[in-house]
Amino acid sequence: MNGKQRIEAALRREPVDRTPVWFMRQAGRYLPEYRALKEQYSFTEMVKSPELALEVTLQPLHRFSQIDAAIIFSDILVIPEALGMGYTFREEGGIAMEFEFQTQDHLNKLQLEGAADHLSYVYDALNLVSAELNDEKALLGFGGSPWTLATYMVEGGSSKDFAKIKSMIYEQPVLLESLLDLITQATTAYFKRIAECGVSAIQVFDSWGCACPGGVYWQWSLKWIKQIIDSLECKVPVILFSKGMGAHLESWRNTGASAFSLDSSLDLMQFADYPERDFALQGNLDPHWLNLKPEVVAKATADILTKESPIQGHIFNLGHGILPQANLESVHAMLETVDAHKS
Repeated sequence: MNGKQRIEAALRREPVDRTPVWFMRQAGRYLPEYRALKEQYSFTEMVKSPELALEVTLQPLHRFSQIDAAIIFSDILVIPEALGMGYTFREEGGIAMEFEFQTQDHLNKLQLEGAADHLSYVYDALNLVSAELNDEKALLGFGGSPWTLATYMVEGGSSKDFAKIKSMIYEQPVLLESLLDLITQATTAYFKRIAECGVSAIQVFDSWGCACPGGVYWQWSLKWIKQIIDSLECKVPVILFSKGMGAHLESWRNTGASAFSLDSSLDLMQFADYPERDFALQGNLDPHWLNLKPEVVAKATADILTKESPIQGHIFNLGHGILPQANLESVHAMLETVDAHKS
């Protein structure tokens, strides 16, 4: 089986010859070739240039032949920007949005019509990557959940306490619902266009689902993800990642997602042994292991693979994004261990 066949079989929970593998944030600052390119171009310049996005997307695959999928080089914040709220990166770290979404006037500034068309650079990059892969590796698209994107828009960027959006839930719920509906419509249109580019799956990052106050996770986050998945009408499998929210498995299942990406705090076997499991699993090596010696990473990887040996429908991955400090030899050791493990 080639990489694309492994990934697609795993998502259908069918037998594979070995555990398929990719990892979150495959491209990025841990790669010297990426850092070299970053000295010439800004992040947003690379995202918006299909040729540069192609180069960055393929960098991990050129270095590590064991990877089974290319993850398009992009950002979840392309949706707010397409709606009319740009983003930049703060010098001290984190995201800064063009303004804080707080009023009806701010809602009126956002334009749904044509938003998906503004993202033609992503579709062009996907088509370039697809041509290069030639059906040998899977191609993955991704986007942020409406709730997660709304947190950035309402908070005005990265946040530690999410105080503004939590206040909006109770003080301006109608306005927040309007924002989430707008993001949902834009994301649905975007995902449909991505699906037309031949991706094997789309991953939804509900990275800040954990910021929802207790008891309203479905209302403010998962409900909107379900709307997107329903609108896709099974054109492409959807993988859901919601860090820190593993206790809500039944609610996750109600979204209609085909697979769940597990963060490193969760027990893979607890999910694998779920009665009448109708979903695939992705995960869940702690990315901090990759900062350590190769032999340590190889053992941690083998431990997960030994656990998942009886599991059909498992894609080996990290429990979160790879860190800039990752040791390249340790990344190689992880992938070599996966490659040597036969299902």
